[in-house]
Amino acid sequence: MYGDQMNERSIYLLLTDTGTWFSRMIKLYTKAPYNHASISLDENLKELYSFGRKVYFNPLSAGFIKEGVDRGVFLYKKNTKCIVYKMVISERQYNEILRKIAQFKYFEDQYRYNLLGVMAIAMNKRIKRKNAFTCSQFVASILDASNIYVFDKYIELITPDDITKIPHLQLIYEGKLCDYHQERASVFDSVISDWNQYKADF
Repeated sequence: MYGDQMNERSIYLLLTDTGTWFSRMIKLYTKAPYNHASISLDENLKELYSFGRKVYFNPLSAGFIKEGVDRGVFLYKKNTKCIVYKMVISERQYNEILRKIAQFKYFEDQYRYNLLGVMAIAMNKRIKRKNAFTCSQFVASILDASNIYVFDKYIELITPDDITKIPHLQLIYEGKLCDYHQERASVFDSVISDWNQYKADF
């Protein structure tokens, strides 16, 4: 479900493969190339949110997190592979996402990672748990609650690979996460160069 095209905004969906033992374990049953999902409010992935480990060396300490290329798991896993999708939404939907994420931030201590849910997905069993999310359940719940997209299966059973099947996603990058900003910088520099050349010709 998509909003009107007036006052368009963009969000970004990041799927990653960190290569940790936990992601390798999940890949055994998903058979998907990417097994961690995050949602970002900006193209540079500065406002990047998900559910995962809060401390790299302690996977049991997990919950709602603000991620970054330069911290957490991504800091230690330099060769993390990723794919980035852009989704165009309405201003109203964007503001609703802001409101929902603000709620997660405010009640951060009340949320926990849904490890039981990960095992349930592997068995295709739906288990509803209050204030507990996997990374893909979190992203799916944000999209659902913001009237952006409603999945055709229970949110408790959503995997990162399900997110890649959302219609009208725009693929903007695939490769190493550590190279993503360099790729964005190259595009920006190219635009500036073309603009300067245009002004010089004019």
